[in-house]
Amino acid sequence: MEDFYKTRRLPPYVFEQVNRLKAKARANGADIIDLGMGNPDLPTPKHIVEKLVETVQNPRTHRYSASKGIPGLRRAQAGYYARRFGVKLDPDTQVVATLGSKEGFANMAQAITAPGDVVLGPNPSYPIHAFGFLMAGAALRAIPAEPGEELFRALDRAVVHSVPKPIAVILCYPANPTAYVADLDFYREVVAFAKKHDIFVLSDLAYSEIYFGDTPPPSVLQVPGALDVAVEFTSLSKTFSMPGWRMGFAVGNERLIAALSRVKSYLDYGAFTPIQVAAAAALNGPEDCIAETRAIYRKRRDVLVESFARAGWVVPAPEASMFAWAPIPEKFRALGSLEFSKLLIEKADVAVAPGIGFGEYGDDYVRIALVENEQRIRQAARGVRRFLETADETLHNVVSLNSSR
Repeated sequence: MEDFYKTRRLPPYVFEQVNRLKAKARANGADIIDLGMGNPDLPTPKHIVEKLVETVQNPRTHRYSASKGIPGLRRAQAGYYARRFGVKLDPDTQVVATLGSKEGFANMAQAITAPGDVVLGPNPSYPIHAFGFLMAGAALRAIPAEPGEELFRALDRAVVHSVPKPIAVILCYPANPTAYVADLDFYREVVAFAKKHDIFVLSDLAYSEIYFGDTPPPSVLQVPGALDVAVEFTSLSKTFSMPGWRMGFAVGNERLIAALSRVKSYLDYGAFTPIQVAAAAALNGPEDCIAETRAIYRKRRDVLVESFARAGWVVPAPEASMFAWAPIPEKFRALGSLEFSKLLIEKADVAVAPGIGFGEYGDDYVRIALVENEQRIRQAARGVRRFLETADETLHNVVSLNSSR
């Protein structure tokens, strides 16, 4: 059966192959430690849940809601940006609530893309950054994921050699999956470039509160004049451990926000009102829960790096995000990230996300999510050590461990 036009533009979903193997192993009794999907395991803070329970008791909240978000929620998000970044936003024209940042990105692509438009996006990166625009009919041109001179050289080349000229550049810092971080000087250069070439900037800041150093990640909107060209996407999924609640935001440039709001008005009635009320309570409420969540992820990161190193797999310590971007051990690199991820399930009882799922330049890596407690992470390290120490004996008839691509 032939695929439809838009589904033909999408590659095979490589994560599904890992998920099938993981499910099969569990069905056969294996205790698989799942460090693959970035699905926070921490409970939503109690005061947020209580606000949801309180609000849902009112039958008036069971009716259709507001597609762009109820006014109190949009004011709460504007207040968060004022406190955290010193950025003043008009909640009526510069803020729209989304069903998670993923939906916001996908519908922004639908709102601003004409067939054949060129969009610049990092590779490797979170899949919706590329495929939201592919499904909207755009052509993607890859730029490096790491902030630095090579990225700006790629931007310069893209403007010169892309026909038509790019309409937008996508950024994501702290980055998923690579955990790269950017500073305000980098954003200043990006904004200057975007203004010079009349290009929009779409910034994914979903991991703004998951950082492990002394300097919180900045917002591109802190750069003077950024509101002329930029929109930023945030999410409550990680900040408040609310992944299943599906609550995010797009904020920034009024023209882009208006376009997104208009598209969304045809597609949905917004999140369930009690969820929006509870989300406003999260943004307006105490922030000690954010610091506690950050501390938990920091401890997990430290345990992961230390225990995996003792197991024989050196994993660089991420500065931010809830992920480690781990180079595949040299002996297994020729297999590629998908086959290596399958081996980890079969031989170590550990599931990770293959780097190829984030773009072809990710194939020498796997992404490890900090979504299990410290004890389980140490258990995963023991499984990895067992796998690495026995690989030469158990795999010599299955795969070549000394070949090169």
